[in-house]
Amino acid sequence: MSRIGKLPIAIPAGVKISVSDTNLVTVKGSLGQLQQQVDPKITLKIEADTITVERHSEEQDDRAKHGLYRSLVFNMVKGVSEGFTTVQELVGVGYKATGNGQLLELSLGYSHNILLELPEAIKIETTAVKGKNNSIILKSVDKQLLGQVAAKIRSFRRPEPYKGKGIRFQGEEIKKKAGKSAAGQ
Repeated sequence: MSRIGKLPIAIPAGVKISVSDTNLVTVKGSLGQLQQQVDPKITLKIEADTITVERHSEEQDDRAKHGLYRSLVFNMVKGVSEGFTTVQELVGVGYKATGNGQLLELSLGYSHNILLELPEAIKIETTAVKGKNNSIILKSVDKQLLGQVAAKIRSFRRPEPYKGKGIRFQGEEIKKKAGKSAAGQ
C-alpha cells in the first residue's frame, strides 16, 4: 500500500468537503473554494473529521494514483484553510519588480521591462528594502497554480552559476562555478 496514500487527512474546523457522483471533490474554507476531478478507481471516504483515500485494486496504475490523489486533496484542504506562500528574490544590480493589482512588471536587465498578467487566484506583493535583495511574495489557495506561476517568473532570468544573478527562491543555494583562470605563463 502507498505510504502516502494510506495516511488519513485531518479536516480542520471551518472546512467543508463534498464528493459528487462523478468523483468531483469540492473543498470550501475560509480562504476560498477548490475543485478537483478524481479518477473513478479512487474513492474518498469522509468520516467525522478525517478523509481516507482508497483504491479498488492493486494494479500499477491504481497504486500510482493512490498517493497522487491523497496529496492533491491534502493540498486543497491546507490551501483553503491556511493558504500557500512563495517568496522569490531578485539578485542583481538594477533588478526590480513592481506589482499593480494582477500585473507584475519586472526589470531584469533586458532592453525592455517584462509584464506578466497573473491569475485572479494569486495575490502579489513586492518588497524593496535598502541593503537587501528585492523580493516577490506570491500567495494563493491553489498550490499547483502558485508553483506554475512561480516557475514562469523564475524562467525570465534563471540564476546563473558564476555570479549568482537572477531570480531565485528564498533560501535557495546556488552552486557557484569558478570562472576562467589565467593561464600559467
